[in-house]
Amino acid sequence: MRKRSLRARLTLLVAAAVAIAVGVSAVGTWYFVRRELSWQLNQSLRETGERVPFERMQKATRECSAEPVSATGYGKYPPFPEPMQIVFPDGTRCVMGNTAIKVTRREEEIASGYHDQELVYDGYADDGTPLRVLVRNVDRDAAFVIARPTHELQSTLRSVSILLAAVAALGVLVAATAGLLVSRAALRPVGRLTRAVEHIAQTEDLDTRIPIDGSDEIARLSASFNAMTAALAGSRDRQRQLVADAGHELRTPLTTLRTNIDLLLRSEQTGRSLDPGAKERLLVNVKAQFAELSTLVGDLLQLARGDTDHEPHAELPLHDVVTAAAGRARLRGAEVSTDLSPWYVVGGAASLERAVLNLIDNAAKFSPGGRVEVVLRDGVLAVRDRGPGIAEEELPHVFERFWRSPSARSLPGSGLGLAIVAQAVAEVGGEVRLGNAPDGGVIATLELPGRATPSS
Repeated sequence: MRKRSLRARLTLLVAAAVAIAVGVSAVGTWYFVRRELSWQLNQSLRETGERVPFERMQKATRECSAEPVSATGYGKYPPFPEPMQIVFPDGTRCVMGNTAIKVTRREEEIASGYHDQELVYDGYADDGTPLRVLVRNVDRDAAFVIARPTHELQSTLRSVSILLAAVAALGVLVAATAGLLVSRAALRPVGRLTRAVEHIAQTEDLDTRIPIDGSDEIARLSASFNAMTAALAGSRDRQRQLVADAGHELRTPLTTLRTNIDLLLRSEQTGRSLDPGAKERLLVNVKAQFAELSTLVGDLLQLARGDTDHEPHAELPLHDVVTAAAGRARLRGAEVSTDLSPWYVVGGAASLERAVLNLIDNAAKFSPGGRVEVVLRDGVLAVRDRGPGIAEEELPHVFERFWRSPSARSLPGSGLGLAIVAQAVAEVGGEVRLGNAPDGGVIATLELPGRATPSS
């Protein structure tokens, strides 16, 4: 079964299920017909027996007792059209019908009064013909026996069996055909999905989409596959964009480094030493470019982390994370004032601290004297500077990778700080916004889900 195709297996399962159902129905019908025919035959026997007057039975019993007959003779009575006879407790009988019925112990017991007054069972004639036999007690000293051949019953049952077998075979054939058609129709979306997967595997074309028809499980699978390929395509596009942007951003410091190092090497190779002041400025510039490269590479690594690469999340005090980030910013020369209330969130301490530090560093770059105000109230973290603000048309772009405001091109930075903030906040289900304060400066607002007290 496992080696067959899914379509063949589905067809076989449908055909087998219908075959079992038809078979059970056919057997049940056969037994029902047999029971009804047997009941009708029994009723016919009783009606025939009731048409023979009881007085006649008694008279025939007395006459047969006075002049017993042999087991095979008909005595002096003309034969009845039905198999009929009188049986005595000793097993002798008086045949009154056209067929002699084989005597059994049941008739003797009923004739002796040791058994039920009436009994219906399957018996045989002397010549072996199957009969349905009705036995009744007569005056507790004889048994009246009447029978009917069962060949009509058996013939009817054979006809019913043939008919039911034919209907069952036809039903299985129709079920197999219907199962094949149903499997083709049901698996047509699966076929489209298979062809799409094979196409993507061969061409790596993630823009392939599967048509969705309906709302059943196959349609949901197709929708999920389309969503998966769309996510993969988006991830690939972002990766390509990241590589392209990183290449562009790396080109400038690398070019500057190469130029400065070439000047140093040329001065050493030609024997014409540079002016000490110019050489110092050159080395300082080289050092700054290396620092910029280190920052850029670190930011790129932070952004290049997959969603499954983040540190394990645990409940942590956000106010402590903000305090640590503010302390690091002060070491870098920022003047940070904090007003923090307790707030506990579920996330990664390192990534959240990096996000808060980026917000503070970004604010310190534009604020006179590096003055930054940090306030945490009810899960809302506000980081404010006292700078000139940002143009309204630039606000939608501040969290884009490598985007930098024209007014900040001359300031140090990679253009990735706020993008890292957005990624870290999204990982914990939060939200970050940037806007101009009414009385000047920029306010970065970070909202994180959590609670004011620890859960344990």
